[in-house]
Amino acid sequence: MDWLERTAKLRQWTRSGTRAPHKPLLLLYALGRFQQDAADELRYSAVEEDLQRLLTEYGPPNRTTPAYPFHHLVSDGVWEVRTDHGPGSPGSGVLELRAAGAAGRLAPELQAALRREPELLGRMARILLDLHFPPSLHGDLREAVGLELEPAETGQLSAVVRRRRDPRMRERVLTAYEYRCAFCGYDGRIGAVPVGLEAAHVRWWAFDGPDDVDNGLCLCSLHHKLFDKGVLGVGEGHRVLVSQRFVGHSPAAREHVISLADRPLIGPQPGAHPVAAIHRSWHTSQVFHGSPRPATAA
Repeated sequence: MDWLERTAKLRQWTRSGTRAPHKPLLLLYALGRFQQDAADELRYSAVEEDLQRLLTEYGPPNRTTPAYPFHHLVSDGVWEVRTDHGPGSPGSGVLELRAAGAAGRLAPELQAALRREPELLGRMARILLDLHFPPSLHGDLREAVGLELEPAETGQLSAVVRRRRDPRMRERVLTAYEYRCAFCGYDGRIGAVPVGLEAAHVRWWAFDGPDDVDNGLCLCSLHHKLFDKGVLGVGEGHRVLVSQRFVGHSPAAREHVISLADRPLIGPQPGAHPVAAIHRSWHTSQVFHGSPRPATAA
């Protein structure tokens, strides 16, 4: 049984690039718990809050429930559910799962494989991260689910992930934006080497975002993370979106985030392709959280 192939081919609801990371997040959480103490069962009522927190932070903008993946992951052969009354899930309803005392666990065959091949856990986790989330979130997500991976497991993409990134994208995007953050203008260097500047995919690579300049932004490390978390976005007229859900009272939060609302992007230079509308729209619908703030008073 090829557990890596099963991991790469989790059945998910999808349409036109819609994000549905519910099953990957549950499986990452279960792998983290297994690595920590090989816990046999995860009672829904005990882990519901943890799973909801993961969905809120790393899932799509629309509200959703962990009951859905808890029930439906069974169909992928990596997970099983039983209740106080015996094997089988009572359904995908929150109240049903709570009332029945539903508990889930990794499939016994998978648990046996993980004990035989300890490196399998890291490979499965790497596939889930690479296929469903941008690299800027991998470290935070591993920490959130309690996964500790060996350096070799956090380096190269798994062989199951066939598509390869274009290593030239970073240089092309940074050149197009003249080595300045498109949101704040930061352009720090040590000697001739830029520091703290990164090439961000607007439409995530994991969701068929191309390694093209018109799908990229040169962003400082802070704004790249906030962009991938849905705090920041790019709206009509290539102006910065700042989520109304973002809360920050410090001068730093106001200066570096809130004051960006409705500012025009800095760059790209003449002749370089700006962010394509199709990629902007994907990010706004699948990553950006809530409604944008109006421009702040000068």
